[in-house]
Amino acid sequence: MAEFTQTATVTQQQTVVQPYIRYDPEYVRTIPGIVKIVCIVLNLIGFICIEFSYFSYRPQGSFFNTVAMLGFWFSGIMLVFYLFHVCEKFHKIPWLKIELYFCAAWAALYMIASSVAAATSIEAFQAAAFFGYCAMIGYGVDAFLKFKSVRAGEIAQGSRTVHVQQQQQTVSTLTA
Repeated sequence: MAEFTQTATVTQQQTVVQPYIRYDPEYVRTIPGIVKIVCIVLNLIGFICIEFSYFSYRPQGSFFNTVAMLGFWFSGIMLVFYLFHVCEKFHKIPWLKIELYFCAAWAALYMIASSVAAATSIEAFQAAAFFGYCAMIGYGVDAFLKFKSVRAGEIAQGSRTVHVQQQQQTVSTLTA
């Protein structure tokens, strides 16, 4: 008598979203929302430190301001998208991966821009470097949160549930 065991795994994924745009101020009370707001504020403060300096035209200041303003606008737009549930409406776009890559890149760019600004003897640049290092930490934390969410299979807004079922079937046959 021979026995054969056959195992089948069935994975069902259910995504639940509300596909309409609406204002939801609760996002700013979540950890990702707070981190995003902190990054926006730090971007702006660093930009202002450089811009109000007499030496803002120098390449170090221009590079820092470019990093700060691109971070400010991207984070600001993403904050608006989350507040109005645009990410939920367009849930098929991999928002978390986009933000993960952006935040990781911006943490690295802020490390470079802040180091270059801190190496000057200009006090405004050194103050901007401090806020840049703080923004680097903020973007690093945001990248870590996004990494955990991507690894868990989550979507940016809404909910996704995954059901895994395993079925085993044993077949016995008579052999002569």
